[in-house]
Amino acid sequence: MKKTKLTVITMLALLTLNQTKSFSQNESTKKDSVFNTSQKVQIIKGRLIDEASKSPIPFAAVAVVSTVPQIGTQTDDEGNFKLTNVPLGRQTLKVTFIGYEPLQIPDIMVTAGKEVILNLNLTEAISKLDEVVVSYDRKTDPTVTNNDMATVSSRSFNLDDTKKYAGALGDPSRMAANFAGVIAGNDSRNDIVVRGNTPNAMLWQLEGLNIPNPNHFGSNFNTGGPVSMLNSNNLAKSDFFSGAFPAQYGNANGGVFDLRLREGNNEKHEFLGQIGFNGFEIGAEGPLSKNSKASYLINYRYSTLGLFKTLGIDFGTGGATPLYQDLNFKITIPTKGNGKFTVFGLGGVSAIDLLGSEVDTTATNFYGSKNENTYPRFRSAIGGVSYEKSITDKTWMKLTLGASQSYNDYRTDSISLINKNIILGAQGAFTDNKYSAVFMLTHKFNAKNSLVAGVNHDFTQFDYVNKDFPTINSEIVRVKQKGELNLTQGYVQWKHRFTNKFSANVGLHSQYFDINQQAVIEPRLGLKLALGAKSSINLGYGLHHQTLPTYNLFLQNSNGIQTNKNLDFTRSNHVVLGFESNIAKNIKLKVETYYQAIDQVPVTNYPSTFSALNTGASFNPDDQADLVNKGTGTNYGAEITLERFFNKGFYFLITGSVFDSKYQGSDKIERNTAFNTKYAANALAGKEFKLGKKGSVLYANIKGTTLGGKYFTPLDFAASKQAGTAVFDDTKAFSEQQTPYFRIDVKIGYRKDFKKSSFEIAVDLQNVSNNKNIFAQGYNPYSNTISYEYQQGFFPVPMLKFTF
Repeated sequence: MKKTKLTVITMLALLTLNQTKSFSQNESTKKDSVFNTSQKVQIIKGRLIDEASKSPIPFAAVAVVSTVPQIGTQTDDEGNFKLTNVPLGRQTLKVTFIGYEPLQIPDIMVTAGKEVILNLNLTEAISKLDEVVVSYDRKTDPTVTNNDMATVSSRSFNLDDTKKYAGALGDPSRMAANFAGVIAGNDSRNDIVVRGNTPNAMLWQLEGLNIPNPNHFGSNFNTGGPVSMLNSNNLAKSDFFSGAFPAQYGNANGGVFDLRLREGNNEKHEFLGQIGFNGFEIGAEGPLSKNSKASYLINYRYSTLGLFKTLGIDFGTGGATPLYQDLNFKITIPTKGNGKFTVFGLGGVSAIDLLGSEVDTTATNFYGSKNENTYPRFRSAIGGVSYEKSITDKTWMKLTLGASQSYNDYRTDSISLINKNIILGAQGAFTDNKYSAVFMLTHKFNAKNSLVAGVNHDFTQFDYVNKDFPTINSEIVRVKQKGELNLTQGYVQWKHRFTNKFSANVGLHSQYFDINQQAVIEPRLGLKLALGAKSSINLGYGLHHQTLPTYNLFLQNSNGIQTNKNLDFTRSNHVVLGFESNIAKNIKLKVETYYQAIDQVPVTNYPSTFSALNTGASFNPDDQADLVNKGTGTNYGAEITLERFFNKGFYFLITGSVFDSKYQGSDKIERNTAFNTKYAANALAGKEFKLGKKGSVLYANIKGTTLGGKYFTPLDFAASKQAGTAVFDDTKAFSEQQTPYFRIDVKIGYRKDFKKSSFEIAVDLQNVSNNKNIFAQGYNPYSNTISYEYQQGFFPVPMLKFTF
């Protein structure tokens, strides 16, 4: 930067600073006439950096614009800001700095029990100071992602989103099922289906690390589970992608969760206690020492039913009581020269005993059989340490080292029908120990051009054993393998802003897998054209590849041969065309159409209906061996989102999608996939009611969901009767459709702010109409009838929370 240009910008910054100081002083002299001394107030603070270079932005004006008068301040030399005496309730923050596009953050929940901490980014403007700019204003959109390379099929979410949506239960996956193009795979689990793809096509990242399944009762070979280990009280603003995602992400064909943990308060100790059906929680955060800007954040949870069982309180679940506990934490240590060390992690254990003696044979049971006792156990741990630093005022780097373990085992005992003797029926144990290194570099050339590049390497040691025991003296080995594998990925992304109206993101992603010794290079592209100040047209393309789960690679066939080991990646070409518009204040319309062509899909080497595109939505692994990369699939559809952001105590979100999801197995017949529901629609709304002037709020949220029934393979009743167990007619695979799914959830709550604490109580009434949604068709050998497994019925989930 030339010296003269630097001098001009410095003078303008000082002018902005003087204006902000004057504004703050005026606000201080007026506030006594507006705010009485008894009014409850709180602090909003945080840090402001350049979106591309990650360098701090000093002397920027930061103001709460939803108060009268407005409350303002400016950032210091390190980009830090602090706003005091902010009234409780929903507030709107605006950030401005000369030479940068303004940023506005609506719907900030300010409570007495916790200070608000925000980490914000500003984008440098490319227009001249006296130029009239007409461009699409993304910075007033609260769904804009952290990743500025995202163009299509992406949105951010925060802590409040996971909590306010009825039925979400603070779970990121269940929350994302409300987005266009996303459906839940199963009421009893949080697997999600993105645009017809298998749930196994999801990628989970935490603080930049590729992580294993972050759910309780979640196995090594799928991506979901009944209860999330991620505690929503610890989440920061995070990103979700449903297709054609940036080059930073790889080894996924469906979607991406890019999760961030928030930093603890570095000035004040704060505490949380929460009781709900999902667990008893305690949390704490604060400074590590009085003279340090370092902070800690920690939260622990123990299952509610597990605690009641320990206390001798019976809720009628018998031995099938889910036991789980988890821990989330993050430690942040700033260093000199705009650097920062971070240590983070999460872990959990879970177990349940499914006893055949407690199965009601007059009804279908999701998890048990009268003739079996099953004892599954699960354990996961994820930890990492990172160091980030601004090398220059235009270049930033981050290095993250991590380790994770995912372990689950099970034992199934068969119960003799004659003498009730117990015989070992099946047994398995699965361990993945992964060690990861991630390096990321960003460089901002100028206001028009920026570059992001990186590399990550995952080294995994695994040990898998899975056996069936048909008789006392025989066994069938599904998997018995111990070994190591390496997955290396690299990427480079370039963003060029031709004008304020038109920008392009171009990238390349590469990955190498040492098991099949396959290397691929994947182009990614994103284009955005503003049609004015309120609308834009967006185009995205991505080539993506994904490996099979490790378990499936080392399956043995009936001859004891590992036939899947050298399978290639499954390949996907994904193109998205979208339109978005701020059609009114606080209301956004978004429409996207997409087409996804999938090939190199694992199918059997003999004619059959099997395809890996139909797996991944159950507790059990897929045990299909003898696979080859000769299958195909297509997903295409259109989606619409109409959203009113929270304003004046009210919000709504309406999403809809129509789509088709097909596949071909090795029999070359095109069929519906297991996840082809044809359509899906959600309507959500919420309203807050202030009760008096003492900080009390009553709120209500409602959600309605409907989607087409899933296609399934019908039972062969005669064969099932003869075998005494369910036998399906594979010649008619996915040819019959279930009845449409419909469900309404309602969440009602009350929040009370005291002087230095907050209390909240709520109940989430799931499936209030008790609609019987069919999950699967089964066979009941005790009554010799075809039976149906149903999704969750009416279920109330209470919650009580106290922060101080």
